[in-house]
Amino acid sequence: MELTTLTYLFVGATFALYIGIAIWARASTTSEFYVAGKGIHPVANGMATAADWMSAASFISMAGLIAFNGYGASVFLMGWTGGYVLLALLLAPYLRKFGKFTVPEFIGERYYSRTARIVAVICLILASITYVIGQMKGIGVAFSRFLETDYDTGLYIGMGIVFIYSVLGGMKGITYTQIAQYCVLIFAYTVPAIFISLNITGNPIPQLGILSTMADGNTYMMDKLNLVVSELGFNEYTTQVLGSKLNMFAYTLTLMIGTAGLPHVIIRFFTVPKVKDARATAGWALVFIAILYTTAPAVGSMARLNLMNTIQTGPVGEVTANIEYDKRPGWFKNWESTGLLKFEDKNGDGRIQYYNDKNKDFAAKAESFGWKGNEMVKVDRDIMVLANPEIANLPNWVIALVVAGGLAAALSTAAGLLLAIASSISHDLLKGIFKPQITEKQELMAGRIAMAGAIAMAGYFGLHPPDFAAGTVAIAFGLAASSIFPALMMGIFNKKVNRAGAVAGMITGISITMLYVFQHKGIMFIPGTSFLGDMSPNWFFGISPNAFGCVGALANFAVAIGVSKMTAPVPDHIQHLVEDIRIPAGSGGATDH
Repeated sequence: MELTTLTYLFVGATFALYIGIAIWARASTTSEFYVAGKGIHPVANGMATAADWMSAASFISMAGLIAFNGYGASVFLMGWTGGYVLLALLLAPYLRKFGKFTVPEFIGERYYSRTARIVAVICLILASITYVIGQMKGIGVAFSRFLETDYDTGLYIGMGIVFIYSVLGGMKGITYTQIAQYCVLIFAYTVPAIFISLNITGNPIPQLGILSTMADGNTYMMDKLNLVVSELGFNEYTTQVLGSKLNMFAYTLTLMIGTAGLPHVIIRFFTVPKVKDARATAGWALVFIAILYTTAPAVGSMARLNLMNTIQTGPVGEVTANIEYDKRPGWFKNWESTGLLKFEDKNGDGRIQYYNDKNKDFAAKAESFGWKGNEMVKVDRDIMVLANPEIANLPNWVIALVVAGGLAAALSTAAGLLLAIASSISHDLLKGIFKPQITEKQELMAGRIAMAGAIAMAGYFGLHPPDFAAGTVAIAFGLAASSIFPALMMGIFNKKVNRAGAVAGMITGISITMLYVFQHKGIMFIPGTSFLGDMSPNWFFGISPNAFGCVGALANFAVAIGVSKMTAPVPDHIQHLVEDIRIPAGSGGATDH
Protein backbone atom coordinates (compact mmCIF):
# COMPACT_ATOMS: atom_id res chain seq x y z
CA MET A 1 0.00 0.00 0.00
CA GLU A 2 1.23 3.51 -0.82
CA LEU A 3 2.81 5.61 1.91
CA THR A 4 0.26 8.42 1.65
CA THR A 5 -2.67 6.02 1.99
CA LEU A 6 -1.09 4.25 4.96
CA THR A 7 -0.32 7.58 6.61
CA TYR A 8 -3.90 8.76 6.26
CA LEU A 9 -5.11 5.46 7.74
CA PHE A 10 -2.74 5.52 10.72
CA VAL A 11 -3.19 9.20 11.50
CA GLY A 12 -6.95 9.06 10.89
CA ALA A 13 -7.37 6.06 13.18
CA THR A 14 -5.43 7.69 16.01
CA PHE A 15 -7.33 10.97 15.64
CA ALA A 16 -10.63 9.07 15.74
CA LEU A 17 -9.45 7.37 18.94
CA TYR A 18 -8.58 10.69 20.56
CA ILE A 19 -11.93 12.24 19.66
CA GLY A 20 -13.80 9.16 20.87
CA ILE A 21 -12.01 9.33 24.22
CA ALA A 22 -12.86 13.03 24.52
CA ILE A 23 -16.56 12.35 24.01
CA TRP A 24 -16.49 9.48 26.54
CA ALA A 25 -14.51 11.45 29.15
CA ARG A 26 -16.37 14.76 28.88
CA ALA A 27 -15.79 16.87 32.01
CA SER A 28 -18.93 17.92 33.88
CA THR A 29 -17.36 19.69 36.90
CA THR A 30 -14.49 22.07 37.47
CA SER A 31 -12.66 19.35 39.41
CA GLU A 32 -12.85 17.05 36.38
CA PHE A 33 -11.82 19.88 34.06
CA TYR A 34 -8.79 20.97 36.10
CA VAL A 35 -7.58 17.79 37.86
CA ALA A 36 -9.68 14.92 36.39
CA GLY A 37 -11.63 14.65 39.64
CA LYS A 38 -8.47 13.47 41.45
CA GLY A 39 -9.42 9.91 40.54
CA ILE A 40 -6.71 8.69 38.14
CA HIS A 41 -4.88 5.45 38.98
CA PRO A 42 -1.12 5.95 39.51
CA VAL A 43 -0.12 3.58 36.69
CA ALA A 44 -2.47 5.28 34.23
CA ASN A 45 -1.37 8.68 35.48
CA GLY A 46 2.27 7.65 35.09
CA MET A 47 1.63 6.82 31.45
CA ALA A 48 -0.23 10.10 30.90
CA THR A 49 2.58 11.99 32.66
CA ALA A 50 5.13 10.36 30.36
CA ALA A 51 3.13 11.43 27.30
CA ASP A 52 2.81 14.95 28.71
CA TRP A 53 6.55 15.03 29.36
CA MET A 54 7.69 13.61 26.02
CA SER A 55 6.78 16.39 23.64
CA ALA A 56 7.67 16.87 20.01
CA ALA A 57 11.00 18.09 21.38
CA SER A 58 11.64 14.63 22.85
CA PHE A 59 10.16 12.59 20.00
CA ILE A 60 11.25 14.62 16.99
CA SER A 61 13.99 17.04 17.99
CA MET A 62 16.08 15.30 20.64
CA ALA A 63 17.37 12.49 18.41
CA GLY A 64 18.09 15.08 15.71
CA LEU A 65 20.16 17.10 18.16
CA ILE A 66 22.00 13.96 19.25
CA ALA A 67 22.56 13.01 15.60
CA PHE A 68 24.36 16.26 14.78
CA ASN A 69 25.84 17.30 18.14
CA GLY A 70 26.92 13.91 19.46
CA TYR A 71 28.03 13.83 23.08
CA GLY A 72 27.24 17.52 23.48
CA ALA A 73 23.52 16.84 23.06
CA SER A 74 23.60 14.66 26.17
CA VAL A 75 22.63 17.84 28.03
CA PHE A 76 19.07 17.24 26.86
CA LEU A 77 18.99 13.65 28.09
CA MET A 78 20.57 14.54 31.43
CA GLY A 79 18.67 17.78 31.87
CA TRP A 80 15.18 16.53 31.05
CA THR A 81 15.59 13.24 32.92
CA GLY A 82 17.24 14.90 35.91
CA GLY A 83 14.51 17.53 35.95
CA TYR A 84 11.86 14.87 36.19
CA VAL A 85 13.63 13.21 39.13
CA LEU A 86 13.95 16.62 40.79
CA LEU A 87 10.23 17.24 40.30
CA ALA A 88 9.29 13.80 41.60
CA LEU A 89 11.43 14.02 44.73
CA LEU A 90 11.23 17.68 45.77
CA LEU A 91 7.99 19.13 44.43
CA ALA A 92 5.24 16.74 43.32
CA PRO A 93 4.31 15.04 46.63
CA TYR A 94 4.27 18.30 48.56
CA LEU A 95 2.23 20.17 45.97
CA ARG A 96 -0.27 17.30 45.83
CA LYS A 97 -0.52 17.34 49.59
CA PHE A 98 -1.35 21.05 49.46
CA GLY A 99 -4.46 19.96 47.54
CA LYS A 100 -5.05 22.84 45.11
CA PHE A 101 -5.73 22.93 41.38
CA THR A 102 -2.89 25.01 39.94
CA VAL A 103 0.68 26.17 40.53
CA PRO A 104 -0.24 29.89 40.76
CA GLU A 105 -2.89 28.97 43.36
CA PHE A 106 -0.21 27.37 45.52
CA ILE A 107 2.08 30.39 45.10
CA GLY A 108 -0.76 32.81 45.88
CA GLU A 109 -1.74 31.03 49.12
CA ARG A 110 1.77 30.15 50.26
CA TYR A 111 2.90 33.75 49.85
CA TYR A 112 -0.47 35.11 51.02
CA SER A 113 -0.56 37.50 48.08
CA ARG A 114 -2.79 38.11 45.08
CA THR A 115 0.13 39.94 43.45
CA ALA A 116 2.31 36.83 43.76
CA ARG A 117 -0.44 34.77 42.16
CA ILE A 118 -0.75 37.21 39.24
CA VAL A 119 3.03 37.29 38.70
CA ALA A 120 3.07 33.47 38.74
CA VAL A 121 0.32 33.41 36.09
CA ILE A 122 2.31 35.76 33.86
CA CYS A 123 5.47 33.65 34.23
CA LEU A 124 3.49 30.47 33.55
CA ILE A 125 1.93 31.89 30.39
CA LEU A 126 5.26 33.18 29.05
CA ALA A 127 6.97 29.80 29.56
CA SER A 128 4.03 27.74 28.31
CA ILE A 129 3.39 29.79 25.17
CA THR A 130 7.07 29.64 24.25
CA TYR A 131 7.00 25.87 24.73
CA VAL A 132 3.75 25.26 22.85
CA ILE A 133 5.11 27.00 19.74
CA GLY A 134 7.58 24.13 19.40
CA GLN A 135 4.74 21.60 19.53
CA MET A 136 2.88 23.47 16.81
CA LYS A 137 5.99 23.37 14.64
CA GLY A 138 6.21 19.61 15.10
CA ILE A 139 2.61 19.19 13.95
CA GLY A 140 3.19 21.38 10.90
CA VAL A 141 6.44 19.59 9.92
CA ALA A 142 4.86 16.12 10.12
CA PHE A 143 1.76 17.07 8.15
CA SER A 144 3.63 19.04 5.49
CA ARG A 145 5.75 16.03 4.54
CA PHE A 146 3.55 13.00 4.94
CA LEU A 147 0.03 14.23 4.30
CA GLU A 148 1.26 16.26 1.34
CA THR A 149 -0.27 19.47 2.57
CA ASP A 150 1.24 22.83 3.41
CA TYR A 151 2.47 23.72 6.88
CA ASP A 152 -0.47 26.05 7.65
CA THR A 153 -3.11 23.46 6.77
CA GLY A 154 -1.41 20.83 8.90
CA LEU A 155 -1.33 23.23 11.82
CA TYR A 156 -5.05 24.00 11.48
CA ILE A 157 -5.87 20.29 11.53
CA GLY A 158 -3.80 19.78 14.67
CA MET A 159 -5.46 22.74 16.36
CA GLY A 160 -8.87 21.30 15.56
CA ILE A 161 -8.05 17.92 17.11
CA VAL A 162 -6.63 19.52 20.27
CA PHE A 163 -9.68 21.78 20.49
CA ILE A 164 -12.10 18.85 20.46
CA TYR A 165 -10.56 16.70 23.15
CA SER A 166 -9.21 19.52 25.34
CA VAL A 167 -12.25 21.79 25.42
CA LEU A 168 -14.69 18.91 25.82
CA GLY A 169 -12.79 16.81 28.33
CA GLY A 170 -10.46 19.17 30.14
CA MET A 171 -7.94 17.32 32.30
CA LYS A 172 -10.15 14.24 32.40
CA GLY A 173 -10.30 13.95 28.62
CA ILE A 174 -6.65 14.96 28.20
CA THR A 175 -5.50 12.32 30.72
CA TYR A 176 -7.15 9.37 28.97
CA THR A 177 -6.17 10.73 25.57
CA GLN A 178 -2.56 11.02 26.71
CA ILE A 179 -2.59 7.38 27.79
CA ALA A 180 -3.56 6.43 24.23
CA GLN A 181 -1.01 8.87 22.82
CA TYR A 182 1.76 7.35 24.93
CA CYS A 183 1.00 3.90 23.52
CA VAL A 184 1.09 5.30 19.99
CA LEU A 185 4.26 7.36 20.37
CA ILE A 186 6.33 4.75 22.21
CA PHE A 187 5.40 2.04 19.71
CA ALA A 188 6.17 4.43 16.85
CA TYR A 189 9.56 5.33 18.35
CA THR A 190 10.83 1.89 19.28
CA VAL A 191 9.70 -0.21 16.30
CA PRO A 192 11.82 1.68 13.70
CA ALA A 193 14.71 1.77 16.18
CA ILE A 194 14.59 -2.03 16.44
CA PHE A 195 14.59 -2.43 12.65
CA ILE A 196 17.46 0.02 12.16
CA SER A 197 19.56 -1.44 14.98
CA LEU A 198 19.05 -4.89 13.49
CA ASN A 199 20.13 -3.67 10.04
CA ILE A 200 23.25 -1.86 11.22
CA THR A 201 24.50 -4.03 14.08
CA GLY A 202 22.47 -7.24 13.95
CA ASN A 203 21.27 -6.51 17.51
CA PRO A 204 17.49 -5.93 17.80
CA ILE A 205 17.84 -3.97 21.07
CA PRO A 206 18.82 -0.36 20.19
CA GLN A 207 20.22 0.35 23.65
CA LEU A 208 22.68 -2.53 23.16
CA GLY A 209 23.11 -2.01 19.42
CA ILE A 210 24.78 1.35 19.97
CA LEU A 211 27.50 -0.49 21.95
CA SER A 212 27.79 -3.39 19.52
CA THR A 213 29.89 -4.09 16.45
CA MET A 214 28.62 -3.45 12.94
CA ALA A 215 26.78 -6.27 11.20
CA ASP A 216 30.06 -7.36 9.60
CA GLY A 217 31.46 -7.90 13.09
CA ASN A 218 34.71 -6.04 12.45
CA THR A 219 34.13 -2.52 13.83
CA TYR A 220 32.16 -1.13 16.75
CA MET A 221 29.33 1.09 15.57
CA MET A 222 30.47 4.18 17.48
CA ASP A 223 34.04 3.73 16.22
CA LYS A 224 32.68 3.56 12.67
CA LEU A 225 30.63 6.72 13.20
CA ASN A 226 33.64 8.56 14.66
CA LEU A 227 35.70 7.52 11.64
CA VAL A 228 33.08 8.59 9.09
CA VAL A 229 32.46 12.04 10.56
CA SER A 230 36.12 12.79 11.26
CA GLU A 231 37.10 11.80 7.69
CA LEU A 232 34.73 14.50 6.48
CA GLY A 233 36.17 17.23 8.69
CA PHE A 234 33.72 17.06 11.60
CA ASN A 235 34.67 16.59 15.24
CA GLU A 236 34.57 13.06 16.54
CA TYR A 237 30.99 12.19 17.40
CA THR A 238 31.78 11.07 20.94
CA THR A 239 33.84 14.14 21.88
CA GLN A 240 31.66 17.03 20.67
CA VAL A 241 30.54 19.57 23.27
CA LEU A 242 28.11 22.48 23.20
CA GLY A 243 30.45 25.39 23.73
CA SER A 244 32.49 25.11 26.93
CA LYS A 245 32.18 22.62 29.77
CA LEU A 246 30.76 25.41 31.92
CA ASN A 247 28.11 26.05 29.28
CA MET A 248 27.21 22.35 29.19
CA PHE A 249 26.87 22.31 32.97
CA ALA A 250 24.73 25.47 32.94
CA TYR A 251 22.62 24.10 30.09
CA THR A 252 22.02 20.82 31.93
CA LEU A 253 21.14 22.62 35.17
CA THR A 254 18.78 24.99 33.36
CA LEU A 255 16.96 22.12 31.69
CA MET A 256 16.73 20.27 35.01
CA ILE A 257 15.22 23.05 37.09
CA GLY A 258 13.24 24.33 34.12
CA THR A 259 11.49 21.03 33.54
CA ALA A 260 10.83 20.74 37.27
CA GLY A 261 9.14 24.14 37.08
CA LEU A 262 6.97 23.58 34.01
CA PRO A 263 3.37 23.63 35.30
CA HIS A 264 1.79 21.37 32.68
CA VAL A 265 3.63 18.38 34.19
CA ILE A 266 3.24 19.50 37.81
CA ILE A 267 -0.55 19.56 37.53
CA ARG A 268 -0.51 15.90 36.51
CA PHE A 269 0.35 15.05 40.12
CA PHE A 270 -2.83 16.81 41.27
CA THR A 271 -5.00 14.21 39.50
CA VAL A 272 -4.42 11.23 41.84
CA PRO A 273 -6.47 10.44 44.98
CA LYS A 274 -3.66 10.52 47.59
CA VAL A 275 -0.17 11.82 48.24
CA LYS A 276 1.29 8.31 48.11
CA ASP A 277 -0.30 7.94 44.66
CA ALA A 278 1.64 11.03 43.53
CA ARG A 279 4.85 9.28 44.54
CA ALA A 280 3.76 6.10 42.74
CA THR A 281 2.90 8.16 39.66
CA ALA A 282 6.44 9.54 39.68
CA GLY A 283 7.94 6.04 39.72
CA TRP A 284 5.74 4.68 36.94
CA ALA A 285 6.27 7.76 34.79
CA LEU A 286 10.04 7.37 35.11
CA VAL A 287 9.75 3.80 33.81
CA PHE A 288 7.65 4.88 30.83
CA ILE A 289 9.90 7.85 30.06
CA ALA A 290 13.06 5.72 30.27
CA ILE A 291 11.91 3.52 27.39
CA LEU A 292 12.15 6.44 24.95
CA TYR A 293 15.03 8.30 26.56
CA THR A 294 17.35 5.28 26.55
CA THR A 295 16.45 4.64 22.91
CA ALA A 296 17.09 8.22 21.72
CA PRO A 297 20.94 8.03 21.66
CA ALA A 298 20.77 4.93 19.46
CA VAL A 299 18.23 6.56 17.13
CA GLY A 300 20.31 9.73 16.82
CA SER A 301 23.67 8.06 16.22
CA MET A 302 22.28 5.50 13.77
CA ALA A 303 20.43 8.24 11.88
CA ARG A 304 23.69 10.21 11.50
CA LEU A 305 25.53 7.13 10.24
CA ASN A 306 22.79 6.34 7.73
CA LEU A 307 22.69 9.96 6.55
CA MET A 308 26.46 10.09 5.96
CA ASN A 309 26.51 6.73 4.20
CA THR A 310 23.64 7.55 1.83
CA ILE A 311 24.89 11.01 0.82
CA GLN A 312 28.67 10.81 1.16
CA THR A 313 29.84 7.35 0.07
CA GLY A 314 33.26 5.90 -0.65
CA PRO A 315 36.71 6.85 0.63
CA VAL A 316 37.30 10.53 1.30
CA GLY A 317 39.39 12.24 -1.37
CA GLU A 318 38.08 10.19 -4.27
CA VAL A 319 35.66 11.64 -6.80
CA THR A 320 33.27 8.84 -5.81
CA ALA A 321 33.16 10.22 -2.30
CA ASN A 322 29.94 12.05 -3.11
CA ILE A 323 26.66 11.23 -4.77
CA GLU A 324 25.36 12.29 -8.17
CA TYR A 325 22.47 14.72 -7.83
CA ASP A 326 20.35 12.87 -10.39
CA LYS A 327 20.88 9.63 -8.46
CA ARG A 328 20.04 11.00 -5.02
CA PRO A 329 17.84 8.61 -2.99
CA GLY A 330 14.06 8.87 -2.86
CA TRP A 331 13.98 10.01 0.76
CA PHE A 332 16.23 12.95 -0.19
CA LYS A 333 13.83 14.04 -2.94
CA ASN A 334 10.83 13.73 -0.62
CA TRP A 335 12.29 15.93 2.08
CA GLU A 336 13.78 18.34 -0.43
CA SER A 337 10.25 19.16 -1.55
CA THR A 338 9.36 20.36 1.97
CA GLY A 339 12.19 22.92 2.05
CA LEU A 340 13.63 21.30 5.19
CA LEU A 341 16.46 19.75 3.19
CA LYS A 342 18.30 21.84 0.59
CA PHE A 343 21.18 21.28 -1.82
CA GLU A 344 23.17 23.82 -3.84
CA ASP A 345 25.52 22.70 -6.62
CA LYS A 346 28.31 25.15 -5.82
CA ASN A 347 30.83 23.84 -8.34
CA GLY A 348 28.39 22.85 -11.10
CA ASP A 349 29.47 19.21 -11.30
CA GLY A 350 26.00 17.75 -10.76
CA ARG A 351 27.04 16.00 -7.55
CA ILE A 352 26.36 16.47 -3.83
CA GLN A 353 29.32 16.94 -1.51
CA TYR A 354 28.62 16.81 2.20
CA TYR A 355 31.44 17.75 4.58
CA ASN A 356 32.41 20.34 7.16
CA ASP A 357 33.53 23.35 5.16
CA LYS A 358 34.19 25.26 8.43
CA ASN A 359 37.17 23.00 9.12
CA LYS A 360 39.92 24.95 7.35
CA ASP A 361 42.26 22.00 6.94
CA PHE A 362 39.60 19.78 5.43
CA ALA A 363 38.11 22.60 3.32
CA ALA A 364 41.50 23.17 1.68
CA LYS A 365 41.84 19.46 1.05
CA ALA A 366 38.34 19.27 -0.40
CA GLU A 367 38.98 22.22 -2.73
CA SER A 368 41.89 20.33 -4.25
CA PHE A 369 39.35 17.69 -5.30
CA GLY A 370 37.14 20.33 -6.92
CA TRP A 371 34.77 20.65 -3.98
CA LYS A 372 33.86 24.32 -3.49
CA GLY A 373 32.14 24.02 -0.12
CA ASN A 374 29.58 21.90 1.67
CA GLU A 375 26.68 21.66 -0.77
CA MET A 376 24.11 20.50 1.81
CA VAL A 377 23.05 24.03 2.67
CA LYS A 378 20.20 22.96 4.94
CA VAL A 379 19.51 19.85 6.98
CA ASP A 380 16.78 20.65 9.49
CA ARG A 381 17.55 18.56 12.59
CA ASP A 382 13.85 18.07 13.22
CA ILE A 383 13.48 15.80 10.19
CA MET A 384 15.89 13.10 11.37
CA VAL A 385 13.48 10.91 13.35
CA LEU A 386 10.76 11.25 10.72
CA ALA A 387 13.17 10.64 7.84
CA ASN A 388 15.15 7.87 9.53
CA PRO A 389 12.85 4.99 8.44
CA GLU A 390 12.96 6.26 4.84
CA ILE A 391 16.75 6.57 4.91
CA ALA A 392 16.97 2.98 6.19
CA ASN A 393 14.49 1.75 3.52
CA LEU A 394 12.01 0.43 6.08
CA PRO A 395 8.46 -0.59 5.04
CA ASN A 396 5.88 2.13 4.42
CA TRP A 397 3.78 1.05 7.39
CA VAL A 398 6.71 1.81 9.71
CA ILE A 399 7.09 5.28 8.20
CA ALA A 400 3.35 5.93 8.62
CA LEU A 401 3.55 4.74 12.23
CA VAL A 402 6.36 7.22 12.96
CA VAL A 403 4.21 10.07 11.62
CA ALA A 404 1.33 9.08 13.91
CA GLY A 405 3.78 8.88 16.83
CA GLY A 406 5.27 12.30 16.15
CA LEU A 407 1.82 13.86 16.00
CA ALA A 408 0.81 12.06 19.22
CA ALA A 409 3.87 13.48 21.01
CA ALA A 410 3.19 17.02 19.82
CA LEU A 411 -0.54 16.87 20.54
CA SER A 412 -0.17 15.35 24.02
CA THR A 413 2.17 18.06 25.30
CA ALA A 414 0.32 20.83 23.51
CA ALA A 415 -2.88 19.79 25.29
CA GLY A 416 -1.20 19.81 28.70
CA LEU A 417 0.37 23.21 28.11
CA LEU A 418 -2.87 24.71 26.84
CA LEU A 419 -4.77 23.39 29.87
CA ALA A 420 -2.16 24.94 32.17
CA ILE A 421 -2.63 28.29 30.40
CA ALA A 422 -6.44 28.04 30.41
CA SER A 423 -6.68 27.04 34.08
CA SER A 424 -4.40 29.90 35.11
CA ILE A 425 -6.71 32.34 33.33
CA SER A 426 -10.09 30.91 34.37
CA HIS A 427 -9.26 29.60 37.87
CA ASP A 428 -6.43 31.84 39.05
CA LEU A 429 -7.33 35.17 37.48
CA LEU A 430 -11.10 35.04 36.96
CA LYS A 431 -12.27 32.88 39.88
CA GLY A 432 -9.37 33.57 42.21
CA ILE A 433 -9.05 37.33 41.82
CA PHE A 434 -11.47 39.21 39.56
CA LYS A 435 -14.80 37.36 40.00
CA PRO A 436 -14.66 35.05 43.01
CA GLN A 437 -18.47 34.94 43.22
CA ILE A 438 -19.04 33.05 39.93
CA THR A 439 -20.67 29.62 40.13
CA GLU A 440 -18.95 26.32 39.30
CA LYS A 441 -20.92 26.09 36.05
CA GLN A 442 -19.80 29.58 35.03
CA GLU A 443 -16.19 28.76 35.93
CA LEU A 444 -16.36 25.59 33.85
CA MET A 445 -17.61 27.58 30.88
CA ALA A 446 -14.92 30.19 31.46
CA GLY A 447 -12.33 27.40 31.50
CA ARG A 448 -13.54 26.10 28.14
CA ILE A 449 -13.53 29.60 26.64
CA ALA A 450 -10.03 30.19 27.99
CA MET A 451 -8.91 26.88 26.49
CA ALA A 452 -10.34 27.86 23.09
CA GLY A 453 -8.58 31.21 23.35
CA ALA A 454 -5.29 29.55 24.32
CA ILE A 455 -5.54 27.23 21.30
CA ALA A 456 -6.19 30.20 19.01
CA MET A 457 -3.23 32.09 20.48
CA ALA A 458 -0.94 29.05 20.17
CA GLY A 459 -2.06 28.58 16.58
CA TYR A 460 -1.30 32.21 15.77
CA PHE A 461 2.22 31.93 17.15
CA GLY A 462 2.63 28.61 15.37
CA LEU A 463 1.81 30.34 12.08
CA HIS A 464 3.78 33.50 12.93
CA PRO A 465 6.45 32.47 15.45
CA PRO A 466 8.33 35.31 17.14
CA ASP A 467 12.04 35.42 16.44
CA PHE A 468 13.11 34.49 19.94
CA ALA A 469 11.16 31.21 19.96
CA ALA A 470 10.94 30.19 16.32
CA GLY A 471 13.70 27.60 16.46
CA THR A 472 13.71 26.12 19.93
CA VAL A 473 11.65 25.31 22.99
CA ALA A 474 14.70 25.48 25.23
CA ILE A 475 13.90 29.12 26.02
CA ALA A 476 10.75 27.90 27.81
CA PHE A 477 12.86 25.90 30.24
CA GLY A 478 14.99 28.94 30.99
CA LEU A 479 11.90 31.03 31.73
CA ALA A 480 10.41 28.38 34.02
CA ALA A 481 13.79 27.79 35.69
CA SER A 482 14.30 31.44 36.50
CA SER A 483 10.78 32.21 37.76
CA ILE A 484 8.52 29.32 38.82
CA PHE A 485 10.98 26.73 40.15
CA PRO A 486 12.65 28.97 42.79
CA ALA A 487 9.25 30.19 44.02
CA LEU A 488 8.06 26.61 44.48
CA MET A 489 11.26 25.43 46.17
CA MET A 490 11.36 28.32 48.62
CA GLY A 491 7.62 27.99 49.18
CA ILE A 492 8.09 24.41 50.37
CA PHE A 493 11.51 24.41 52.03
CA ASN A 494 12.02 27.96 53.34
CA LYS A 495 9.27 29.24 55.61
CA LYS A 496 11.02 32.60 56.05
CA VAL A 497 10.54 33.80 52.45
CA ASN A 498 7.66 36.29 52.40
CA ARG A 499 5.39 37.69 49.70
CA ALA A 500 7.60 40.71 48.92
CA GLY A 501 10.59 38.44 48.46
CA ALA A 502 8.72 35.95 46.26
CA VAL A 503 7.35 38.66 43.96
CA ALA A 504 10.69 40.45 43.69
CA GLY A 505 12.49 37.17 43.05
CA MET A 506 10.17 36.01 40.27
CA ILE A 507 10.26 39.38 38.51
CA THR A 508 14.06 39.58 38.79
CA GLY A 509 14.67 36.03 37.59
CA ILE A 510 12.45 36.10 34.53
CA SER A 511 13.43 39.67 33.61
CA ILE A 512 17.18 39.13 33.43
CA THR A 513 16.69 35.83 31.59
CA MET A 514 14.44 37.42 28.97
CA LEU A 515 16.77 40.39 28.56
CA TYR A 516 19.74 38.09 28.05
CA VAL A 517 17.82 35.98 25.50
CA PHE A 518 16.55 38.99 23.56
CA GLN A 519 19.95 40.67 23.53
CA HIS A 520 21.54 37.57 21.99
CA LYS A 521 18.59 36.19 19.99
CA GLY A 522 20.51 36.46 16.74
CA ILE A 523 23.24 34.08 17.89
CA MET A 524 21.44 31.68 20.21
CA PHE A 525 21.71 27.94 19.62
CA ILE A 526 18.84 26.85 17.37
CA PRO A 527 18.23 23.24 16.30
CA GLY A 528 19.32 23.12 12.69
CA THR A 529 22.37 25.32 13.27
CA SER A 530 25.39 25.28 15.55
CA PHE A 531 27.10 27.89 17.67
CA LEU A 532 30.26 25.82 17.98
CA GLY A 533 33.10 28.21 17.28
CA ASP A 534 30.79 31.24 17.25
CA MET A 535 30.87 32.04 20.94
CA SER A 536 29.94 35.66 21.49
CA PRO A 537 32.40 37.73 23.54
CA ASN A 538 29.36 39.28 25.22
CA TRP A 539 28.14 36.01 26.64
CA PHE A 540 28.22 35.86 30.44
CA PHE A 541 31.20 33.54 31.18
CA GLY A 542 30.52 31.80 27.88
CA ILE A 543 26.99 30.74 28.89
CA SER A 544 24.63 30.61 25.91
CA PRO A 545 21.18 32.25 26.08
CA ASN A 546 19.38 28.89 26.26
CA ALA A 547 21.53 27.92 29.25
CA PHE A 548 21.07 31.17 31.12
CA GLY A 549 17.97 30.14 33.09
CA CYS A 550 20.07 28.75 35.94
CA VAL A 551 21.72 32.17 36.36
CA GLY A 552 18.27 33.77 36.45
CA ALA A 553 17.25 31.20 39.08
CA LEU A 554 20.24 32.08 41.27
CA ALA A 555 19.27 35.75 41.01
CA ASN A 556 15.69 34.82 41.95
CA PHE A 557 16.82 32.94 45.06
CA ALA A 558 19.20 35.71 46.11
CA VAL A 559 16.72 38.56 45.65
CA ALA A 560 13.84 36.68 47.30
CA ILE A 561 15.86 35.78 50.39
CA GLY A 562 17.45 39.24 50.60
CA VAL A 563 14.17 41.14 50.28
CA SER A 564 12.50 38.80 52.80
CA LYS A 565 15.16 39.63 55.39
CA MET A 566 14.54 43.36 54.94
CA THR A 567 10.71 43.27 55.03
CA ALA A 568 7.96 42.07 57.35
CA PRO A 569 8.32 38.45 58.49
CA VAL A 570 6.04 35.67 57.31
CA PRO A 571 2.87 35.32 59.44
CA ASP A 572 2.86 32.45 61.91
CA HIS A 573 -0.06 30.62 60.26
CA ILE A 574 1.81 30.55 56.92
CA GLN A 575 4.93 29.19 58.63
CA HIS A 576 2.80 26.45 60.20
CA LEU A 577 1.29 25.75 56.77
CA VAL A 578 4.76 25.25 55.27
CA GLU A 579 5.72 22.90 58.09
CA ASP A 580 2.48 20.96 57.65
CA ILE A 581 3.15 20.46 53.94
CA ARG A 582 6.55 18.90 54.61
CA ILE A 583 5.68 16.68 57.59
CA PRO A 584 4.45 13.19 56.64
CA ALA A 585 0.93 12.23 57.63
CA GLY A 586 0.81 10.65 61.10
CA SER A 587 3.97 12.39 62.28
CA GLY A 588 2.08 15.14 64.03
CA GLY A 589 -0.04 17.89 62.60
CA ALA A 590 0.01 16.85 58.94
CA THR A 591 -2.89 15.38 57.03
CA ASP A 592 -3.06 13.36 53.85
CA HIS A 593 -5.54 15.34 51.75
